Amino acid sequence: MDLLYESESHRNIWLDDFGHGLAVQANQHMIQHGEETIILDPGGHKAYKQTMAQVSGLIKIRQLKHIFLSHQDPDIVAAVNGWLLTTDALAWCSALWVRFVPHFGLDNLVEDRLNAIPDEGMVLKLGGSPLLILPAHFLHSVGNFQIYDPVSKVLYTGDLGASLGTEERFVKDFDDHLQYMEGFHRRYMTCNKALRAWVDMVAGLDIEVIAPQHGAVFRGKEMVTRFLDWCGNLECGIDVMQSIFKLPS
Repeated sequence: MDLLYESESHRNIWLDDFGHGLAVQANQHMIQHGEETIILDPGGHKAYKQTMAQVSGLIKIRQLKHIFLSHQDPDIVAAVNGWLLTTDALAWCSALWVRFVPHFGLDNLVEDRLNAIPDEGMVLKLGGSPLLILPAHFLHSVGNFQIYDPVSKVLYTGDLGASLGTEERFVKDFDDHLQYMEGFHRRYMTCNKALRAWVDMVAGLDIEVIAPQHGAVFRGKEMVTRFLDWCGNLECGIDVMQSIFKLPS
C-alpha cells in the first residue's frame, strides 16, 4: 500500500496489487475524506477477496459510500456485484454502460444502486469534498471517465497513462518508461484528436500526481508535464492503423 496524499481529514490510498497469473495487472485506489470513502475501479473476481479484506482493514466498511467505474472492462467492473452486495455504496459508470454492466451478474437487489454519469461528467461530493468526474471518452472506451481530486491534486486517469511490464511503482525516468507505455497507447487510444481534447481540458488543473489503472504512477510537476506533452503529440489508433482495414488474403 502507498499513500499518494495524507492530511488530517483526507487520504489517497493506493492499494496493494492482488493481480496474478494471466490476468493483466491492475491498480485499485481509494479516496477518503472524513468519514466517507470511494473506491476506484475495484477490479475483477480474482482480486475481490483480497481487495475487500484490505479495504475492511483500513476503514469501517459502512464508510464506503461510492464505487467509481471508469469504463466497462472486466478488470474494472467484473466484481461490482460483490461490492454492492456487501456494502451500501452507490456505483457510478457512464450512462452508455448502465445496461451492459448487469451482464457481469448484477443482482436485482442492488441494480438500483448503479448510477449513470452523464457524458459531460459531474461533481461528486465525498464527505462534503468535491471530486471532479471528467469526460475522457475514446481514451480508450467510448464511455470513459476519470476522477480529479482537488484536495490531493491527484488525477486518476484509468487506462490513459497505463504501462505494462514495469516493476516500478513510480516513474523515475520518463524516456525509459516509454518502452512500457507506448505500444499500449498506440493500439488502445482512439486517435490524437481525442488526446488533444483531453490535454486541453486538463491543462487548467493543478496536478501533482497522475495515477493510471495499470502500472506506474507519475509523481511531480515535471513528470505530469512530460506526460501531457507526450499525449498531445502521440499518433495512435486510427491515426496509425488505417492500413490494416483491408480484406484478409
